[in-house]
Amino acid sequence: MLFGIPIWVFFCIVFIFVSGYMALRAMRAEHHLEQQHIEQEGQVYLTRMEEEKERRNQHRKVMM
Repeated sequence: MLFGIPIWVFFCIVFIFVSGYMALRAMRAEHHLEQQHIEQEGQVYLTRMEEEKERRNQHRKVMM
């Protein structure tokens, strides 16, 4: 017994805190991966916009 508490109760409490910490760590890592994915998709979108703008400019030059 530790502080009048059975050892298995103490281990359960410690496990709850460790589990919470691991969950927070996993959430942070997942958030970081999501942000990277969003940035990559945004870059693809911007590239397509620039290509479309360039295509329209080329089309206007041909029409003149």
